[in-house]
Amino acid sequence: MLMAICVQVREIDDAEGQRLLRIIRRGTGSVVTWRRAQMVLLSAQGMPLAKIAEVTFTSADRVRDVIHNFNADGFDSLYPKYKGGRPKTFTLPERREIKKIAKSKPVEHDLPFSTWSLSKLADFLVAEGVVDDISHEGLRILLHEEGVSFQRLKTWKTSRDPDYAAKKARVEHLYAITDGEVIPEEGEPEAIFCMDEFGPLNLMPHPGQLAERGGRHKDQGREPRRRRRATYNRYGGVRHLFAALDLAKDKLDGHIKPIKRRTQFLEFCRYLRTLYPPTVRIAIVCDNFSPHLTTKKCQRVGTWAAANNVEIAYTPTNSSWLNRIEAQFTALRYFTLDSTDHATHKEQGSMIRRYIIWRNHHADDRRLRTVVDRANVA
Repeated sequence: MLMAICVQVREIDDAEGQRLLRIIRRGTGSVVTWRRAQMVLLSAQGMPLAKIAEVTFTSADRVRDVIHNFNADGFDSLYPKYKGGRPKTFTLPERREIKKIAKSKPVEHDLPFSTWSLSKLADFLVAEGVVDDISHEGLRILLHEEGVSFQRLKTWKTSRDPDYAAKKARVEHLYAITDGEVIPEEGEPEAIFCMDEFGPLNLMPHPGQLAERGGRHKDQGREPRRRRRATYNRYGGVRHLFAALDLAKDKLDGHIKPIKRRTQFLEFCRYLRTLYPPTVRIAIVCDNFSPHLTTKKCQRVGTWAAANNVEIAYTPTNSSWLNRIEAQFTALRYFTLDSTDHATHKEQGSMIRRYIIWRNHHADDRRLRTVVDRANVA
């Protein structure tokens, strides 16, 4: 009977061991070199071949080939033999998957890390078969092009919604339909709106303006800088903007109302329904604000939705960040309300309507996209 020969790296001296450690600890260069050096070092430490394959998230055959090549060619076998030419380009599905994994947490993939690094992420992408090979610099450039970078975490509220997972999954599925990432099944919505109220809209001065500097930089003889009121009243009451973003058309619609109750919410929903033929099923993503809900006391929302081929998709409690309309409100505040002091609600409402018209005609404006993309997390 033939006995299986245990594959193990040849005996290495102290200098070779130190060189392997430098390659692994430095983590620069090709991820292929890093992985091969890791396999060789683990074998030199006496780890069995099957265990090395488990630790490095690869197959036993691949580990065996790496060890055989190192025994034959030494350190030259650790470096991939590239043929030059243009850097490898990645397909759109590959870029989307890389971006999706980069935005996830390592613990979600059963990895004992709290955050990604370029080396850890590149190694995981290769191990999972997302890409055949990717350098740390190539990964950094790709993430920069996709708008992904290391960010300082902000505070947030934990959602205690018992249906959090189901609601979140449904909203994300609707977004995937709009983004073309999944093919909608029969009976699913063909048009998706993200809807919410913005306000209250007060008649009050808002800070922010471009002006000449004062102090020693002040130009003699220049006109005084514009000031904003220190005192004001709100005798005119407040207004509320009902707004919805059509994800397929990237179009913003809005109606200004004096109050925001279930009646006004349904009026705006009826308007959204008229934007598509009755045979086209639409979905409206909104939060759990009480006028949006169907309750035992008032079932008008559910009854209207069922009768008009409409799905009301609710975001989980304390998860309004899932609603893509929120980023549009950030842009509206930045472009329209900052540095204003409107005397009447008519004047303020007119400026908001003019902004919506401008925004729909300049949806690809670089400044607008920068503000929206920075605020959008869904």
